[in-house]
Amino acid sequence: MGSKNDMPIMKKAVKVLRELKIQVVVEVVSAHRTPKLMYDFAQKAKKNGVTVIIAGAGGAAHLPGMVASLTTLPVIGVPITVGKLKGLDALLSIVQMPKGVPVACVAIDNAHNAGLLAARIINTQRLNNKSNA
Repeated sequence: MGSKNDMPIMKKAVKVLRELKIQVVVEVVSAHRTPKLMYDFAQKAKKNGVTVIIAGAGGAAHLPGMVASLTTLPVIGVPITVGKLKGLDALLSIVQMPKGVPVACVAIDNAHNAGLLAARIINTQRLNNKSNA
């Protein structure tokens, strides 16, 4: 997530994943305030065993797209309500990615669905790995 202030929303994804017994790593990584940390996180995520990234951000919400540009892992963006536009700015920032930078996006503040989508992606990966074994 882009800020500690995003945690009340993002904890809904954490709750879903933990209920499904899926390991969760929670990081505060900002595309604007800590770009080097964001870059390092995205570049090393796969090597560190991450299989899906859920990136919540409000306002300009560059985090999901920037992370997606730096990794081949699936990225799910969660637009978070901030300010006068009430998350619409974040939603549009996340869904309007250029060709070659795929980011899935859930509804504004709907981290619960992001957790469910991440779980489905992980389950599909596990099923594919079993059938290829």
